[in-house]
Formats: sequence, structure tokens, C-alpha cells
Amino acid sequence: MDGHLLHEGVTSPVIAQTTVPAERTDWHIPAMLALALGGFGIGTTEFVTMGLLPDIAESVHVSEPTAGYAVSAYALGVVVGAPVIAALCARVARKRLLVFLMVAFTVGNIASVFAPNFATLVLSRFVSGLPHGAYFGVASLAAATLAPVGQRAKAVAAVMLGLSAANVVGVPAATWLGQHLGWRDAYVVVVFIGAATVLALLRFVPELTGIKITNPVTELGALRRPQVLLTLAVGAVGFGGMFAVYTYITTTLTDVAGMSLSLVPIVLMLFGVGMVVGNIVGGVLADRGVDRAIFLSMIAMVVILAGFIAAAHNPFTAGIGAFLIGASGAALAPGLQTRLMDVAADAQTLAAALNHAALNIANAAGAWLGGVVIAAGLGYSAPAAVGAGLAVLGVVLFALTVLAARGNPA
Repeated sequence: MDGHLLHEGVTSPVIAQTTVPAERTDWHIPAMLALALGGFGIGTTEFVTMGLLPDIAESVHVSEPTAGYAVSAYALGVVVGAPVIAALCARVARKRLLVFLMVAFTVGNIASVFAPNFATLVLSRFVSGLPHGAYFGVASLAAATLAPVGQRAKAVAAVMLGLSAANVVGVPAATWLGQHLGWRDAYVVVVFIGAATVLALLRFVPELTGIKITNPVTELGALRRPQVLLTLAVGAVGFGGMFAVYTYITTTLTDVAGMSLSLVPIVLMLFGVGMVVGNIVGGVLADRGVDRAIFLSMIAMVVILAGFIAAAHNPFTAGIGAFLIGASGAALAPGLQTRLMDVAADAQTLAAALNHAALNIANAAGAWLGGVVIAAGLGYSAPAAVGAGLAVLGVVLFALTVLAARGNPA
């Protein structure tokens, strides 16, 4: 099993830095694209539900806040699936695991297409979310392993770029299709993306022998590391603000900003463009300093979400606000992912997967809190206030996390 061992004499806990020769400058572009395609499919299915909530609610005869449970169910699937799959599959070869996860993801979305009622739709969304965190965790480690030295965060951002690109192309296209042909057809698109990803992974991704194969006990050791748990908590709290707004973005744009429903996909595309820009910027910043990149992204999120309370009342400023919300949220992800890889030592697969569990706790909490303030009659601009508050808590929590790390470097 020598191919699975870390090179001797390297003290960094980051696998990617121990398996890439110093002279290497290539990026394994076909493999990176295959990994990102999976992120594209996952991003499309995760966010398209939010854009189609009014259609889903009308179709299955529930209120829009109740329909939001479909969003929360997917997020809960990510939270449950990430640690369970990462731990139980610790001994599985990483390429094989990636393929298995994408097959499971595709099956879950097929179930969403054929769900006969709201209860089974919620269950199908839960199943669809189970492979999400583990896929991104393993794919991030794979990308970091295949990247040149010193460019780990950019490699992680490259995988995340698939998720960001989904909000430029996949989500607006699937939302338009869902609005005109029925919301089920949006999930049909995701099924085809999932099948294409399986084929691409099999064809272009190498065997990834540079990633150390561990065992369930080793992986679960990540849960005993305070810096892992604190970093996860930062994501779970701070990221919730983006989802509090985005979950109800369609009705916010039509009822608060006075925008035509036909223009909503354009704003969703702006949100996605913001994610692409933020993802790239976040990767560059994280390679220069992970903690600083996280701080900058979260402070930007506080300012932007607070500003969206007023910006949501005008179509033009609402569009700009959507772009900036997407940018600040996506800029945070590469830094959090890279930091977890740094502090997890030999339990990187579980830690990397748990990052997406944490972000989907934020997804579920943001969707729920946004629904609470809307149901209380505070209006569709109120979720932005909730989001700004969550982002502030995230900044405070990360400051405490950094101080704890300085006080106990081990």
C-alpha cells in the first residue's frame, strides 16, 4: 500500500502538498473539469428548488414557507450523509467512491422527478442530499492532490467553480424550464448532468493513489479536534445569511422589488455570476492567507446583507445585491475548505465532507429562519436582516476560533 502513504519528511498535514512534485505545473484539466461537473449538477439541484418554490407550493397544495421544507430536507440529507458516508467509506478507493456518490446522487434526483406528493418529494430531496457533502469533500482532496504545489485553495475553488457555474447556467436554465414545463423537468436536467458526471469521472480522473486511505476510527478523530469543530461552526452560522435571503428570492424580487417573474432567472444568473467571481477571488485570497480570506469574506457578507434590506425594494439595486450576496458567500467557501484540510491532520476526508454539512446546516437554518420572519408578517425583506445577524455571529465566532488556535497551536 505504499502508494497511499505520505512522503516521508513532509510535516504539513495537507495531503495535496505531499503528493505533487515540486516541478509540476500542470493542472490535470480533464480531471478537474470532471470533478467540477459533479459540482455543477449538485449546485443545480440544490439551488433550483429555491427558485421554483412558488411552483412547487402551488403544485402540491402547500404554502411557500411549507414548501421550503423541501430545501431544508436536502440540507438535512447533506448534514447526515457527509459524516456517515465519509466515515463508513474511509477504506474505499477515492475514485470509486466519487463514482458511487454521483450514482447515488443521480438516483435521488430520479426519485424527485417521480415523487407523487409533497411528503415523498421531501423524502426524495433528503436522499438526493446524502452524497453531497462526501462528494465535495473527496473531490476537493482529489483536486488538491492533482494541483501544483502552493495552489491548493485554487484547486479547491476549481471544484467549487462547478457549483458556482451552476448558478450562472444550470439554475437559471432549469428554473426557466421548471416555470414553463413544470418543476419536475428541472430535476430531469439534473439527472442527465449526474449521468454525464459518472461517465466523465470514469474516463478522466486517475486512481488518486496520492490520497491516503484511512479507516473509520481515524476519520472520526476529526470530531475530537477543537479547531475542526470551531471552523465547522463558523460555516454553519455565518453562511446562513446567504440562504435566508436566497431561499425566498423569487417572491422577494416579484413582491418587494416589483420585478416581472420573467426577469427572475436573470437575477438568479447575476447571483451565479457573483458566485463565480467570489469563488475565484476567494481561492486566490486563501492561497495568500486562509484566515484573512475568511475574515474579509464574512465582513463583506455582513455589509452586503444589511444593505439588501433596502436594496430589495428596487429592481436595479436588488439585482446588484443578488450579485454581491453570491460573491461574498462563494468567496468564503474555499477558505473554510482549505482551513479544515489544514487542521484535520490525517482525518481530512471527514473534515472536508463536514464542511458541506456545516454549510447545509446554514442552508436549513437560513431557510427556516427566513420562513419564520416571513410567516410572522415581517415581509420578504426581513430575511436579509436575519442574514446580516447570522453573518455578524459568524465573524465573532471566527475571531474566537483564531484566538483559540493562537493560544493552543497544537
